[in-house]
Amino acid sequence: MIKFYTLILTFLLICTPIKAENIKIFEFTEIELNKLEVRKVRGADNKTLYSVGSDENSNFLKAVADNSASGLGKKVNINLNKTPIINITWKVEKDLAGIKENTKKAHDYAARVFVIKKTGATILSNRAINYVFSSNNEVGFNSPSPYTKKSIDYVLSTTKNNINEWITVKSNVKEDFKKFHNLDVDQLDGLAIMADTDNSKLKSVSYFQNIYFSSK
Repeated sequence: MIKFYTLILTFLLICTPIKAENIKIFEFTEIELNKLEVRKVRGADNKTLYSVGSDENSNFLKAVADNSASGLGKKVNINLNKTPIINITWKVEKDLAGIKENTKKAHDYAARVFVIKKTGATILSNRAINYVFSSNNEVGFNSPSPYTKKSIDYVLSTTKNNINEWITVKSNVKEDFKKFHNLDVDQLDGLAIMADTDNSKLKSVSYFQNIYFSSK
C-alpha cells in the first residue's frame, strides 16, 4: 500500500491550485473543509475524522484517527526559490507510543504533512517528503517509507518532548528535496495533511494550525 501517492494523485487532479504569492495553504474553516473531500487510504478500515475549530491564535483542524487512514490536501504552486520554508503549528493530544513507525506493521503517525514533487508520468515516479509528528523517534530522525524509498519520513516534532501542547516547527523544503532525494526542486506540486493508524489499529488525536510557506 502506497499511502502518499494514491492520495496526492487525487489531490493533484481535483483541487484548485494555489498561486505562488499566496503562501498560506489552509484556512481551516467549515467552508474549506466541505470543499476538501477526505480521501480514505486504500485498504484502511475507516476514514480519519476531521473537524475544524478555533482558539485565541487561529483556526485549527482536529484529526481523530481510530484504526483509520485518510488525508486531505491541495494542489499547490509554491515557488521554492522564493518561499522554501514550510511552517507548521501542530499538537498531538493522544499519541501512538510504543510502535515501530518505520516498519510496515506500524507505519502510522498521529500527525503528518507531506509535500509532493511530480518527477515523471506515473504515480510511482513522484517523490515525497513526509514531515511527521512522531510518537517514538527523536527530532531529526529520518528514514525511507517501508513501502517506497521515494517517500522520506522526516521527524520535525515528537511527543517524547511535546505532548498535548502546541509547537511550531519549520523546515527548508528545497534543501530537504536535495538532501533526501538529490533533486533540485523549484516548485512543489502537492501538499496534504494526514493522521493515520490503520497499520497499528490504535487511536490518535491531533491538531493542525497555521501551515504556510515563507522566505525564512
